[in-house]
Amino acid sequence: MTLKNDRVAEGTTAAQTGRGFRAFTVKHLDELTARAGLGPEERLATRAVATVLPFRTNSYVVEELIDWSAAPDDPMYRLVFPQPDMLPADDVAHLSGLLRSDAPNAEIQRAAHEVRMRLNPHPAGQLVLNIPSIDDEPMPGLQHKYPETVLFFPKQGQTCHAYCTYCFRWAQFVGEPDLKMASDDIDRLKAYLIEHTEVTSLLITGGDAMIMGEPVLRRYIEPLLDPRLEHLEAIRIGTKALAYWPQKFVTDPDADDMLRLFAEVDAAGKSLSFMAHFTHPREMETPLVGEAIRRVRDTGAVIRTQSPLIRSINDDPGTWATMWRKQLRSGLVPYYMFVERDTGPQDYFAVPLAQAYEVFRDAYRQVSGLCRTVRGPSMSATPGKVCVDGVTEVAGERVFVLHFIQARDPELVNRPFFAKYDPSAVWLSDLRPAFADRFPFESDDAQLDIWSSGDLAAAP
Repeated sequence: MTLKNDRVAEGTTAAQTGRGFRAFTVKHLDELTARAGLGPEERLATRAVATVLPFRTNSYVVEELIDWSAAPDDPMYRLVFPQPDMLPADDVAHLSGLLRSDAPNAEIQRAAHEVRMRLNPHPAGQLVLNIPSIDDEPMPGLQHKYPETVLFFPKQGQTCHAYCTYCFRWAQFVGEPDLKMASDDIDRLKAYLIEHTEVTSLLITGGDAMIMGEPVLRRYIEPLLDPRLEHLEAIRIGTKALAYWPQKFVTDPDADDMLRLFAEVDAAGKSLSFMAHFTHPREMETPLVGEAIRRVRDTGAVIRTQSPLIRSINDDPGTWATMWRKQLRSGLVPYYMFVERDTGPQDYFAVPLAQAYEVFRDAYRQVSGLCRTVRGPSMSATPGKVCVDGVTEVAGERVFVLHFIQARDPELVNRPFFAKYDPSAVWLSDLRPAFADRFPFESDDAQLDIWSSGDLAAAP
């Protein structure tokens, strides 16, 4: 692969290339929210929310993606800045009072911790049902939910260039060690994969693996090219870097070395897929992101795109149709529309399933077949990825039609099933079976609470 160190997209501004990454954190919140036009009490309430939920953004997002003339209603602003109504009003008032009175930090953190524990920090059985073992020893930092796919959380990749306010992995970023998933034991990962020949795909996730420099990422990637792992067909990298810091692949000091590493994966005969998170069309509009996409694709990597449907940010069909068409023109493959997970400020961002289906359907019919690789709306719930295929009437009853795109029990994959129509339902746990006493993934009534709600205290 030929790399052109001196090529940067025409029209790229100095602010886009910059002189290096600059992060903005909680200590910058007051200044930035004032720029958005918030008054003192609103800024205090925003800081109160930020004691519970993580906040981090960077100079590229602030200067190139956010339309400050439209803030705080601008979708890119809402994508990264906490909103006062993300948490119950009583909790915000209590935390605001502590901040206003300059309460000791330990007291503020105790109050924030209590709120976090009510927000379902690890949904879908992540810390109970998904952790595999080798030689009877659990392997923290790994998840093996589906037979073909293992998720790996590299220790150095458990942060991001900027945090999305909807992120279902927010618990990784709030400084509570008991809520984190991470490992730097590549030897145990490799041993596990050698032993489990049913695994054909490894997803390196976080956080964001692309927060790591090339030498660190190489230490994780190179062992996966071992001939003993011939059964491992695909390496996936979950990342928001293309949207939030495209400099990673264009002007950062190790950009060319990183791209050479990607090319080595392709040369080794494995598929390298970027699972790129694009939540709004504006993330694809700068010349720099176009150049980053071109350079990554030149390595042989495939870029697949995914995002949740988020109220107040992308909850209309036109936004999705525009985004998918932009992605297609750039050579990307639309992959998933997700339903916002049942964690964190879900009540703030959630879109009812019936509305989610309508948004997907109305966007889907606006695009060509080349964009219709996308699947959704999909819930990544405890029993698997449940897709809402539609709303219809069967035997005089209005119902949701659903199927499993992926499941803990492979026998359930692609088998349709039905749920009673509920216009207010936002998650699998809100649904009740139609034409049956239980859903296909339930073995008895007790399992409903375990598999659907994420309350896994009684899980085996």
